[in-house]
Amino acid sequence: MKHFRNITTLIFDFGGVLINLDLAQCIQNFKQLGLQNFEQYLSNFGQKGFFLQFENGEIGIEEFRTHIRNLCPTPLTNAQIDQAWCSFLCDIPNEKLEMLLELKKKFKVLMLSNTNPLHIDVSAAGEFARVGKTKNDFFDKCYLSYEMGMVKPNTDIFEALLADAGVRADECLFLDDGPKNIETAQKLGIQSYLVEANEDLSFLLNKETWK
Repeated sequence: MKHFRNITTLIFDFGGVLINLDLAQCIQNFKQLGLQNFEQYLSNFGQKGFFLQFENGEIGIEEFRTHIRNLCPTPLTNAQIDQAWCSFLCDIPNEKLEMLLELKKKFKVLMLSNTNPLHIDVSAAGEFARVGKTKNDFFDKCYLSYEMGMVKPNTDIFEALLADAGVRADECLFLDDGPKNIETAQKLGIQSYLVEANEDLSFLLNKETWK
């Protein structure tokens, strides 16, 4: 049985914790467009090169697409690029959406995600719209790397969230699938839980979890 005490605030990572990821499909889709060696840029736990610049807000959508086109031997449309990139994110299981709504009745529920505008405004928005809602229905606030100019696992993004949300580290439970992100959170005194791929998080709805 998992136990967490004195929690007022839940902080969820997004990709790999709430929304399922398919890195292999994303890489395969880019290869079909003519781009090779994409493995060097992408992982489930952090990006490199211009993908990282996209996630920390250094470049915008148009610059991101330009970088993709510069790597491709044939012309690509915006739609082709966006579709390949957004195939990284798949679906949010209905039970997790329902879980968030239940948790929001008892806790402050936040999102802390290394992400980018295409994934949030296309993939994520589409999943929330599927049940007639937006991300604001599920989260009290979303802390997004590209808007903040910061990325996990750096300490500053956690400190910025705590300050903005007005919560103490020790009253937060942070759920993430990246070991380095968990390590940073724990060093700051944030109670943390490492989520496995496709893990059932229904224990969060169990009253015994919070005793």
